[in-house]
Amino acid sequence: MRARLLTVVLSAFLLQAVLGCGVYTFNPKGKSDISTIAVEPFENQTQEYGLTDRLTEVIIDAFISDGNLKIVPLEGADAVLAGTLLKYDRVVEKFDENDQVEEYKIVMAFEITLRNPQDQSEIWKERMTQEGAYNASEQTEEDGQLLAGERLVEAVINKTTKSW
Repeated sequence: MRARLLTVVLSAFLLQAVLGCGVYTFNPKGKSDISTIAVEPFENQTQEYGLTDRLTEVIIDAFISDGNLKIVPLEGADAVLAGTLLKYDRVVEKFDENDQVEEYKIVMAFEITLRNPQDQSEIWKERMTQEGAYNASEQTEEDGQLLAGERLVEAVINKTTKSW
């Protein structure tokens, strides 16, 4: 009798799980209408030449790898991502016992906007600051830039695809 009751209860839970499955979204309005995105070249308001070009390429590659949105030209996009590098600093993060720099930190501040290309309305706009620390004796400033850039990419992908 107990085995039969257990079987019925488990079957009911299984049936509920199968019938209750559906598309899950973080958007309170339901599934997003955005399936394609264009990424504009990032603007640069700092003295760091070429950094925004690399960041734009990394963001495009990340969207391609993520696969939730298809990268398309501006004319065919459901949304357009634009960004501006507002601030770039390299600061000392840590000294060793001889007061020599052991670690630096790259700090980059961005303004990122996702907008609807049809009416230019903002879907979201956010100021993001990302950091990347690197060992001064084993790594280069570019390593710190790469780490901060990876963190920016993760934040942009999450904000764009996971928070609808």
